Amino acid sequence: MLYIGVDLGTSSVKLLLMDEAGDIKGIVTKEYPIYFPKTGWSEQDPEDWYSALVSGIKELTKDCNKTDIDGISFSGQMHGMVILDEDDNVIRPAILWNDGRTGEECDYLNKEIGRDKISSYTANIALTGFTAPKLLWVKKHEPENFAKIKKVMLPKDYIAYKLSGIHCTDVSDASGMLLFDVKNKCWSKEMLDICGLKEEQMAKIHESSHVVGSLTEKAASELGLPHTIKVIAGGGDQAVAAVGTGTVGEGMCNISLGTSGVVFVASQKFAVDDDNALHSFCHADGKYHFMGVMLSAAASNKWWMDEIIGTRNYTKEQEGITELGENNVYFLPYLMGERTPHNNPNARGTFIGMTMDTTREDMTQAVLEGVAFALRDSFEITQSLGVDIKRVRINGGGAKSPLWCKIMANVLNVKVDKINSEEGPAFGAAILAAVGCGRYATVEEACSKLIKVTQTTDQDPELVDRYNKKYQVFKELYPTLKDMFNKMV
Repeated sequence: MLYIGVDLGTSSVKLLLMDEAGDIKGIVTKEYPIYFPKTGWSEQDPEDWYSALVSGIKELTKDCNKTDIDGISFSGQMHGMVILDEDDNVIRPAILWNDGRTGEECDYLNKEIGRDKISSYTANIALTGFTAPKLLWVKKHEPENFAKIKKVMLPKDYIAYKLSGIHCTDVSDASGMLLFDVKNKCWSKEMLDICGLKEEQMAKIHESSHVVGSLTEKAASELGLPHTIKVIAGGGDQAVAAVGTGTVGEGMCNISLGTSGVVFVASQKFAVDDDNALHSFCHADGKYHFMGVMLSAAASNKWWMDEIIGTRNYTKEQEGITELGENNVYFLPYLMGERTPHNNPNARGTFIGMTMDTTREDMTQAVLEGVAFALRDSFEITQSLGVDIKRVRINGGGAKSPLWCKIMANVLNVKVDKINSEEGPAFGAAILAAVGCGRYATVEEACSKLIKVTQTTDQDPELVDRYNKKYQVFKELYPTLKDMFNKMV
């Protein structure tokens, strides 16, 4: 049988066709526009998503036996607000995860309602990207649109509705709305009351691998596919990407070393750290996960190489770095402010510790180590919650550097694994489809059979000890400089 994985991203939709053995039979990507009506605003037309999906699936399946396709599932950009009227028409363009208009609404939730209360209701605090502040913004600035709301949807759930006719969501994506009781996996009555919503305006909740329906006759006709194809709920992009890397089960951890950096840790148990520095969300494997995000991971190295040194030969610049744990130059990788653990948009990138004998290699090494130290901040918080992490999986552009993988292994004191797939979210969505269709009993079973480790970087005890001492210095730099950062704004 065949399974379709849909990765509904911010700039494009990626569609992947996988067989039951995990072999990828085809990948198609279709782009769509983003609209910026005002500075800091970011919107899309949900119909653009669906049009791209239809044309992409037709292209993806044109050469296969369509009767072999058993199911379709989704990975979706999180937090976006799609609101439908009583006729299921889109009321206004979707407000996206990277839209920054809701600062006042977040202040209201975190300060007037109170961070502790919001966290007790949802396990998280208000951020501008989340859905609840967007709804409060519409309620205040577009009351006529707010009054029309019959259903509140997330981006990938709107696509699932268009395919199945069912208003559904899943626990992992719902976790990022600030309307969802993560611990108990239900809508938060308190948060709905705060936002002026009723539970019947929300979608029905499913686990990520649950079948929500099958293709409607209309959708099947538009796609040129059998209407018997099952529609599986899917999940938020980070949770489904974790499925695509096999980051499921207790203590499994994935580090995404892309433009931003993500520490994603699967857990069997619900927990929240004292400062809400980590996101505490439901996972697509049926359990929970913790997630820390730094804004400039591989982007820090790209900035240093492209803009400062003026080279694209990243490999050559790293060749002269041989003495790990000996560098006295430190780098704070806060070029775009920082999320975890500082949640401070005013934080800034900083080099410190240079002397007259500091070399170009020292500066490059400091950038690589600074990113690793910043990721360790999230790692430490996760371990404080009782999660024992012995090894991590690593992906993203930065993972192509053997040196950076070695630094990560020793800064974090874990084995660092690379795996046989780099497709992440779309592959994870196809795995969820296979589980939903009964090919595998659980998400964990599917991942164990389809995803294999191809390379491992081990830690060196002596180097681990050196980096532990360096990290203690790194931890003191931000508190020391915090007031100066705020004065620079």
